Amino acid sequence: MSDQFHERMAGDDEGAGHDPKLPKKLRPRRPDPTPVQRALGLLVRREHSRKELVRKLEVRGVESGQAAAAVERLAGEGWQDDTRFAQFLVRSRATTGYGPLYIRAELGTHGLPGDAIAVALDGFEGDWTGLARDLVRRRFGPAGPVDLPQRRKAADLLARRGFPADSIRAALRYDPDD
Repeated sequence: MSDQFHERMAGDDEGAGHDPKLPKKLRPRRPDPTPVQRALGLLVRREHSRKELVRKLEVRGVESGQAAAAVERLAGEGWQDDTRFAQFLVRSRATTGYGPLYIRAELGTHGLPGDAIAVALDGFEGDWTGLARDLVRRRFGPAGPVDLPQRRKAADLLARRGFPADSIRAALRYDPDD
């Protein structure tokens, strides 16, 4: 029984046109993936905006029109969604210590309209001031910045990370016993 199984399996390999004994360069090549397959391959790794996905396809040699059509098809089928991408980016950047001003600017570079950016930021359920406080605690310890030069450094850090002025002031005035 075992021999019959192996014979059948050997027959299947021959019919498939794949001989594992051949060197790689002599094996038949797989066909190039279509633009839709390439775009889907990028989307299964992480969310992408339409603009970003078209740009990445063009860099990989897909013509501009074909790239746009592939992305449009995937958007129509629900694989690509700019709203979902914006929500993903807001959550991702907020958990890594970035504020709403930085995130808004980054979303703008992805070609998202202003209303989609506003919806994504408004839908964020986190506390920007709390995130700013956590960032200050991580950088300056549980006591926070203790003197004026440290407070300036903390304020500069939060400003570079895109936190608004009211969150910066509140984060620097916190009581470590809170």
